[in-house]
Amino acid sequence: MNMKRFLSGCICAAFLGGIYFYFTGQLQWPPALAQNQASSPEQDSAKKPSMPLAQVTVYTVKSQDLVFTKDLSGRTSAFQVAEIRPQVTGIIFKRLFNEGSFVEKGQQLYQIDPATYQAAYASAAASLKKAMADVKAVAPKVKRYTRLVKMGGVSGQQYDDALASLAQAEAGIAVAKANLATAKINLDYTKVISPISGRIGRSAVTKGALVTANQPTALAVVQNLDQIYVDVNQSSQDLIELRRHIKDRSAPPMAALFMGKETTPFGLQGQILFSDVTVDQGTGMVQLRILFPNPEKELLPGLFVRARVEQSRHGNAITIPQQSVIRRADGSVSAWVVDSTDTVMPREIKVSKVVGDQWLVTSGLAPGDRVVVEGLQKIRPQAKVATVEMTSAKS
Repeated sequence: MNMKRFLSGCICAAFLGGIYFYFTGQLQWPPALAQNQASSPEQDSAKKPSMPLAQVTVYTVKSQDLVFTKDLSGRTSAFQVAEIRPQVTGIIFKRLFNEGSFVEKGQQLYQIDPATYQAAYASAAASLKKAMADVKAVAPKVKRYTRLVKMGGVSGQQYDDALASLAQAEAGIAVAKANLATAKINLDYTKVISPISGRIGRSAVTKGALVTANQPTALAVVQNLDQIYVDVNQSSQDLIELRRHIKDRSAPPMAALFMGKETTPFGLQGQILFSDVTVDQGTGMVQLRILFPNPEKELLPGLFVRARVEQSRHGNAITIPQQSVIRRADGSVSAWVVDSTDTVMPREIKVSKVVGDQWLVTSGLAPGDRVVVEGLQKIRPQAKVATVEMTSAKS
């Protein structure tokens, strides 16, 4: 009997459960228990995890002194160049130097046969003595006539003739002295002297060669290489900026020298001397001359070099990485700035020049501002961000 009641209860429970599943699609039983286990919408939202903040890399703006330079190509030329030419005609008697050696100012380089010039000097000296003798012969006569003309012993015409003869004799002395000086100069010119100290090149003539006065071909060339010029070409627009920079400074700007593709400066810094006054109409360039010390004589004329010229200086300049600068279609420039509450906002800025991998900022930012460098695609205006400081920034 008890078994029949138990089986009947099981059948009833299964029947009621099937009906509940048909209408609700739930297997839970009883319904009150399932209802008690359901959660509210407020509880569901509280259980959901919050979204993490976007992480961005920022660069903290700093001020610094910047020097803007420009590399200009050019060639070297000697500080002093003396082309040795004969000033008298004659046969080369001796060559008194070694080719490629260093010669001093005033050192004799060649000896031209002096025989004819020595004879001309002797003749001029004899002419001077004759003119002096003529004066000695006429001067006493004038002295006597001066007394006699007062007493009426000689006529006035005779006295005047004596004075004229004395004046001619004295003029003869002056002419003889000038001829003697000319002969002495020509005789000295037979000794060909170096006008400057420097290194002498090869000789264009040998012993026995005939040379003429002021001939177009130089006997040799002496170059002073203690200092050396570098002539470079710069655009007229850059030259205007350079001149403003020179005007604002008490000392002229300096320049560094580079050989070929080397990145290390060669030797000492040079000084800008002047620029040409004419702009090349074809290229719009102006020649600039720079003087470099050359104590070791390593720089030779004709070398192709690069001169890094200081164009301008900017004190307390601000630069930011190029990837933090955003250019819009209308040409405006902006950057995303993170404030003290780690909130990002775009800010209008102005930039002028590229400095390495950075932009020079002329307005819109101040030292201490933080600009977003990486993670720009993750942010929106007034969004909170997690910041990571940029490890390094090239300038």
